[in-house]
Amino acid sequence: MLERGSATGGQSQWPGKAGNLLRSTRRCSSFRWKYIFLILVLTAVVFVYNASIKEVVSWDSTKWWFAANSQRQNGVSPNSSGSSTGTPGSEPTGFVTEIIPVALRQTDASVLTQQTTPSRAEPPTPRPYKSPGPYLVEYPSEYHFIINEPKTCEQQKSFLVLVVPVAPNNRAHRDTIRSTWGGEGAALGKVVTLFFLLGLHGGEGAPQIQEQLLQESREHHDLIQSDFLDCYKNLTIKTMVMLEWLDLHCSGASYAMKIDSDMFLNVPKLIGMLVNAPKTNYMTGLVARGAMVLRDPANKWYLPVEVYPSRYYPRYALGLGYVLSLDLPKKLVEASRHVTAVYIEDVYLGLCMSHMGIPPTDPPNGNYFQVFPGTYSRCAYSQLIATTTHPHEDRVSIWKDFKRPGPYC
Repeated sequence: MLERGSATGGQSQWPGKAGNLLRSTRRCSSFRWKYIFLILVLTAVVFVYNASIKEVVSWDSTKWWFAANSQRQNGVSPNSSGSSTGTPGSEPTGFVTEIIPVALRQTDASVLTQQTTPSRAEPPTPRPYKSPGPYLVEYPSEYHFIINEPKTCEQQKSFLVLVVPVAPNNRAHRDTIRSTWGGEGAALGKVVTLFFLLGLHGGEGAPQIQEQLLQESREHHDLIQSDFLDCYKNLTIKTMVMLEWLDLHCSGASYAMKIDSDMFLNVPKLIGMLVNAPKTNYMTGLVARGAMVLRDPANKWYLPVEVYPSRYYPRYALGLGYVLSLDLPKKLVEASRHVTAVYIEDVYLGLCMSHMGIPPTDPPNGNYFQVFPGTYSRCAYSQLIATTTHPHEDRVSIWKDFKRPGPYC
């Protein structure tokens, strides 16, 4: 039996090996409880961290994909505010990802710097489409810019902004426009800036087309792409996204023109009209009056009575090419929240204009905008602003002839 020694300093002392063993056991026990406490603390930290990560990821996986993908392609690291950490003082241009919802995009969003290497990632896919019916479109809704040029209008001090809606895979039309009227840059001392507006390609070869678009934007810096499916049914969405973009990034300009890619545009004639045009609440083009609603289901522009009960549309400017003062985009976007969005884009703008009580204005000359293509002549084309062209015309050759020195008539 072990004997207890004398008490010293209020502590019991155990003699010999037994005392050493007991003290060692106590030290191990103390160490073990400290170790268990440390594990519990670490477990709590890991739990809180994982919960935070899950909350961030669940915020919006689509937005995270866009941001992360663009950062990988640009080779930049976002800081805590989401903006890029590129070269100090450099302006963000070229490929950027904007992840600010439409409702919150009242000021410029943080953007990522220009890409320097081709994308090899899969292109983003449109959000799951919730059809509101065969004659309506999913708008208002939150759409995001995948390719953007947010500073160009401000940097160039644009007077007129030309926006050309075009399919993602239609590079030929874009190149034709760049080498003709879209390449003017200025007229009568006013700066003219060109952009092409497109959605996402939904057909075969989408990854390849998206990669080509990235490279094209690096070359020309004139593409604006949003994350809606680019198709005829979504032209109203395309138009409204254009208005959102103009309000967000080009409100300092005076006018914008939406013009189709198969058009001829006489830029100096257009500028000559605009220098004397109203500065606010102004939309003009080929204005339709008293247009009947088409009730034949076989017609391309059919609308049933239950969608639009009136027999006639309000006044509207045909979508082939119309001009508007740049106070209107914000007003039209706001009006769209009160007007059901039909799939016929120019009619829908007319409905929004009617809601605001602002009818489109006829141009000073009724022949300025032509819906039917005529035979080209320098004299005839010098008298108009915009006209459709024949599908097989060599528009580059026509442009070169139109711009050669000498009198038009």
